[in-house]
Amino acid sequence: MILFYFLLVEAEMARTQKNKATSYHLGTLKAKLAKLRKELITPTSGSSGGGGVGFDVAKTGVARIGFVGFPSVGKSTLMSKLTGTFSAVAAYEFTTLTTVPGVLQYKGAKIQILDLPGIVEGAKDGRGRGRQVIAVARTCSLIYLVLDVLKPLTHKKIIETELEGFGIRLNKKPPNIYFKKKEKGGINMTNTVPLTYLDLDQVKAVLSEYKIHNADINFKCDATVDDLIDVIEGRIYIPAIYVLNKIDQISIEELDLVYKIPHAVPISAHHEWNFDELLEKMWEYLNLIRIYTKPKGQLPDYSAPVVLRSSLCTVEDFCNSIHRGIVKQFKYALVWGSSAKHQPQKVGLSHVLADEDVVQLVKQ
Repeated sequence: MILFYFLLVEAEMARTQKNKATSYHLGTLKAKLAKLRKELITPTSGSSGGGGVGFDVAKTGVARIGFVGFPSVGKSTLMSKLTGTFSAVAAYEFTTLTTVPGVLQYKGAKIQILDLPGIVEGAKDGRGRGRQVIAVARTCSLIYLVLDVLKPLTHKKIIETELEGFGIRLNKKPPNIYFKKKEKGGINMTNTVPLTYLDLDQVKAVLSEYKIHNADINFKCDATVDDLIDVIEGRIYIPAIYVLNKIDQISIEELDLVYKIPHAVPISAHHEWNFDELLEKMWEYLNLIRIYTKPKGQLPDYSAPVVLRSSLCTVEDFCNSIHRGIVKQFKYALVWGSSAKHQPQKVGLSHVLADEDVVQLVKQ
């Protein structure tokens, strides 16, 4: 029944012309469509649409990367070459039927790699095992979209559509919208920039589709209906790298064209070509930094860095990543490196560290 209504709304949207007069109606239809799609892909209790056997994998390491792509594009070969973990490889489709985890060691960081089964067109609507595959992809810090270099743009567009349909936004920033439900008081809407795509009536119409009649919402960007729906649904924003495999099958001229695709890294998993660039871009997109520890009276330990996210890299974050109890005993820290004004600098818990800083903790 949900699928029937979903198709009806899709057909209504396709029939409706896009102009200023129909923007209110289209906004309501988009909200209906998003809500129905969520119901369509959310498994009911007792169904087999959840994580499923072989799909729930415990998180390990400082970050998690998921390999997403069509069957037989080389995901398993790439996984085996990068991590040394065996993932079944064969010359036929759907060799990988469950999530295969592995660990990649890079710049002192342990990064979890997940080889996910190949997805098919229509996965977002429940076809094949796409629901479970994309559900695991939502938990990743970074997604590798592994594509066949002979047909990259066709596959790229289809997979992006499947992920978007499941509430995953690739290489985009979340819209700057503050949204909070409340018990009473109606819809209180404010904006700090002019809104050219939305007005109060449209916002109320979209919220009413979700049975939200009391909320504070503040627009700090010129948001669209899609942006508003993203915030209401709590959609996920994940960086992605397009891994264009099998470059051993194309010419140099074709390779030059491939390099013009944004966020793309051309490789040959079989021959291990261009892995260095792939790993460097991975590090960049994960926004990781290395901090080295220095025991008092000893040289820094460069063999086992503490790896932090660049968005969470204060001295306090550094302490907590070693042990939660260190902060209680903390007196000050000595820092050597690019974040220090002089070498060393005596700092407190709020000091922001930089990549390859050296830190010595002094306890009370």
